[in-house]
Amino acid sequence: MLSSLYRVVRRLAAAATAVALVAASPAAAEPALWTIRDHDSTIYLFGTVHVLRPGTEWRSAKVAKAMADSRELTIEVLDADNVAAAQPLIARLGLDPQRPLSGKLPEPDRPRLAAAAKAMGLPEGALEPMRPWLAALTLAVTPMIQAGYDPKSGVETVLTAEAKAAGKPITALETLEQQLRFFADMPNDVEVDLLRATLDDVADGPAQLDRMVTAWAAGDLVNLEKEFVEETRRDYPHMYATVVVGRNEDWARQLKAKLEGSGVSFVAVGAGHLVGPDSVQAQLEKLGVRVTSQ
Repeated sequence: MLSSLYRVVRRLAAAATAVALVAASPAAAEPALWTIRDHDSTIYLFGTVHVLRPGTEWRSAKVAKAMADSRELTIEVLDADNVAAAQPLIARLGLDPQRPLSGKLPEPDRPRLAAAAKAMGLPEGALEPMRPWLAALTLAVTPMIQAGYDPKSGVETVLTAEAKAAGKPITALETLEQQLRFFADMPNDVEVDLLRATLDDVADGPAQLDRMVTAWAAGDLVNLEKEFVEETRRDYPHMYATVVVGRNEDWARQLKAKLEGSGVSFVAVGAGHLVGPDSVQAQLEKLGVRVTSQ
């Protein structure tokens, strides 16, 4: 159960947060793209992954044209890699220095925590001030960074740089604090379970993420739904309702409002939000907005 929980949260992180990591995509990439239109507006809806290996090819001709034709870019959160902005949020939501991390774990897990930190080259005691959710993400992310994955190569980072260079406005659907709170607001026992499961499964992370990005880059929506949605929806309905369905409903309302304006815009969100029965597209259809696959 703990291993399954970790996979669920890691998948949700891959779809929802800027700390998610994925591996290199196939050479002939064709990720899925959708459009929303009315008489004077076009919104391109693109599913992304947030961090990639440098040199990963993911941009297809239709994605490049859609971005070039758009007058503005909308992403999940602005300045996701802004360390100065993130530090006070991490300190408030992710640190608990008065209660050391190891004391929150069952006794048998404490040596495993120390061993995992040492294996990753983290300084002794570096994890102790962290809450379990932040320690879990740190232990999941660190091997990916050490393996050469670079946040600067992520899709949103690349698109944001292009939009800035072209003088296009950039807006966001959420704030960084909202995204971090999906972890920080978890019940205490779920936080601890997440950390324990991370200690069990962290070595399997790259292979799982390889499968996700392979499906994404190929536009394989069936396998993308399998990797991102199915297990979460079946086994963790409360988490699925909060982290996936609730956000998709909110984003759909925002996109419908955007459609009431005019012009062409490009919206890029985590790919996991654009597959499955409760996807952003499904929520838009409920609001009477037609979505077309490109």
